[in-house]
Amino acid sequence: MRQTFIGLMVTVAVAATMAAQGPARTKVMLLDGESGGPYHKWQLTTPLIKKALEETGKFDVTVVTAPAVTGVLTDFRPDFAAFKAVVFNYDAPDERWPEPLRAAFEQYVSAGGGVVIVHAADNAFSGWKAWNDMIGVGGWRGRTVASGPYWYYKDDKLVKDTADGPGASHGRRTPYAIKTRAADHPVMKGLPATWMHQGDELYAHLRGPGTNMTVLATAFADPANNGTDRDEPILMASTFGKGRTFHTVLGHDIVGMSCVGFVVTLQRATEWVATGAVTQKVPTSFPTATTVSYRADLAALDPNYARGLNSLDAK
Repeated sequence: MRQTFIGLMVTVAVAATMAAQGPARTKVMLLDGESGGPYHKWQLTTPLIKKALEETGKFDVTVVTAPAVTGVLTDFRPDFAAFKAVVFNYDAPDERWPEPLRAAFEQYVSAGGGVVIVHAADNAFSGWKAWNDMIGVGGWRGRTVASGPYWYYKDDKLVKDTADGPGASHGRRTPYAIKTRAADHPVMKGLPATWMHQGDELYAHLRGPGTNMTVLATAFADPANNGTDRDEPILMASTFGKGRTFHTVLGHDIVGMSCVGFVVTLQRATEWVATGAVTQKVPTSFPTATTVSYRADLAALDPNYARGLNSLDAK
């Protein structure tokens, strides 16, 4: 009886401790590293992404930085299976990942692992078929019509354009309106039909297989700003085997990532790819069809902002 009583007390104590700590957090890998180009400051944006995810209380984020190499990452073997989702703040050429690493990642996603692709991560691995199936569309690194159709919206319908043409473009970093296209998707449910995004690049002319892809939101690429005069995919969701993927072209830098719209869609999407559901409420600070909304605490991670410069002006 005494042993039973002690065992019961231990069980109660453990349960009380777990209750005090709250529900277990979902383990997320945030993958970054040298891309071989000077255009994206992952050393600045990774801390912002980590902060944005962990502040929800739902995620335990581990940053994994791929080594900087010129050729192949022969000794890089991240334990994907230890995480429910991998967030890519990482862009690399085809030769960077050897076949065993690619195969391990494909197995992870096809078995149910979640993937979030942030901005220039869709530039990566242009010749890796499985990667392009996961992200739906991508840009740069030699992508052409051979990489897949050019996808855009016209007359409120998704167009699959198989004609030859460029493999990506963008204009100056300016604010632009984002239009919800899949209001019933868990990531988008409760978001406004149209909302303003802080000054950022608007990727256009993206190409890819579009395998199992749902376009969640688009933005109009203004021809006055090197745009296509079309509504371009901005947020996308796909499946790969049992795995779920989310792709956002938003977030070139701290300025773009400080937008409440970027933060909220990132948070909600990470929960969705990891669990299949979204339990987070849309904050009242979410941008509207006429108003940009940004997080000053996140913007302060930009050294220019921290020095008192108005780095949140349109660029």
